[in-house]
Amino acid sequence: MGVAAVIDGARLIAPGLVSAVAAAVIVDLPILRLRSGKWDVPSGAVLTGMLIAMVLSPHEPWYVPASTSIVAIVSKYLVRTRSANVFNPAALGLVLTFYVFDTGQSWWGALPEGPPLAFAALLLTGIFIADRVNKMPMVLAFLGAYFGLFTITAFAGAPVHVVEIFRTPDAQAALFFAFFILTDPPTSPVRYGNQIVCALIVAGVSFAVFEWVGAAHYLLAGVLAGNVWEAWSRTRIARGRHRAGGKRAAPVSTVLISS
Repeated sequence: MGVAAVIDGARLIAPGLVSAVAAAVIVDLPILRLRSGKWDVPSGAVLTGMLIAMVLSPHEPWYVPASTSIVAIVSKYLVRTRSANVFNPAALGLVLTFYVFDTGQSWWGALPEGPPLAFAALLLTGIFIADRVNKMPMVLAFLGAYFGLFTITAFAGAPVHVVEIFRTPDAQAALFFAFFILTDPPTSPVRYGNQIVCALIVAGVSFAVFEWVGAAHYLLAGVLAGNVWEAWSRTRIARGRHRAGGKRAAPVSTVLISS
């Protein structure tokens, strides 16, 4: 954001950024208080508001990012499994409010208008974050499948239709998405095998939405599909462990009784 403030102008990006973060914090703060019984710093809400602001066009009225943040935070508590929320809050909020406000998405947080050094900042920061949350296999699998599908399409006879994917700002948006949205710890897989499967689902759905629907939120639609798969996978594993625990309980009881 610091680099973007220099490139795009702090006066331009500040209204959307402040309104998005403030709305997210105002909604999340009392909910956290009720759930934990104490006041906590709503760091997740701050991050959600930042991501929403950095995807939306800075020319949107202030109430658009604010409304998107409210939807995102509420969805985190309404749509969840026992262990975590199902959907990436920022992604779900952006997709839903797209159909309400017909929002523009410039992905200015990906620094598409910046010089080569700005691209280096995006790349190095993204690699650092993905490594810290141990999601590098997921990032690499997504980027490989995503750009691979569009490359195949180009060679299959429709290069003009997909050329924008490899140009500014779409190329930077894909990197920003892979590093900072796809890797959201509560809604993305932990195991490397599951990360790769989820990444392929996200890439496939993103490609399909771009090709068949043409909606601006094709990347976000892809991650929501991946979120559904991950939530189902976690639920299936939890049920399997519960059943396994139930089967082990009987022999233990038998041993205790006989002894």
